[in-house]
Amino acid sequence: MRVRPSLDAAQDSELLLGESFTVYEDKNGWAWGQASRDLYVGYVQVSALGAPFAPQATVSALMAPLFSAADLKTPLRDMLPMNAALPVVSRERDYVDTGIGFVHQRHVAPEPEKDFVAVAERFLGVPYVWGGKTAAGLDCSGLIQTALQAVGLAAPRDTDMMEKALGEAIRIEDVRRGDLVFWKGHMGVMLDETRLLHANAYHMLVAIEPLAEAVPRIEKAVGPVTAVKRL
Repeated sequence: MRVRPSLDAAQDSELLLGESFTVYEDKNGWAWGQASRDLYVGYVQVSALGAPFAPQATVSALMAPLFSAADLKTPLRDMLPMNAALPVVSRERDYVDTGIGFVHQRHVAPEPEKDFVAVAERFLGVPYVWGGKTAAGLDCSGLIQTALQAVGLAAPRDTDMMEKALGEAIRIEDVRRGDLVFWKGHMGVMLDETRLLHANAYHMLVAIEPLAEAVPRIEKAVGPVTAVKRL
């Protein structure tokens, strides 16, 4: 999803396979519209949109190979990110036939994960990409939104909206695993009482660092911590 109808425009977010997108305007190969899941708006290439379908399975792997046949030696048609929603036409041995290719059953979740922090930690080392929310690259809010979605929890797309919508405020001195730490335009999640996991432009990837070191470093760039929220 781009801020303007151009491939040179900045990416603000991404639509995954199976996400609904309401088109309000269609012009010159670009659609202006709104994502149904988080109400985010932007421009999407019309060629990337398809007919709606009823999702029956969800990708649980960081990236799931989409095979051309029910055989791991066959050519790949695509790589599908975590939380991509899939139709199920049939099942063939260990593979799910989606109608557009085959996904191994081990890459498909029978039900949501339970620990969103563990999901977020799986993205450790993934590159930082503004507007991204897949293992190919993601930003700070994309990491948290993706992890929460994997456990069946809805969240807004941007940090300021998450800060307002999610959890209850606590003191930073009382942080524990799963607490969300917010700055102006940035956020991360605590792995325990001392370590912060966040996608950030300083390391240019999803990194773990001591909260005691992250707070003064980030404060120099964007200001002090604005909130700590417990889900």
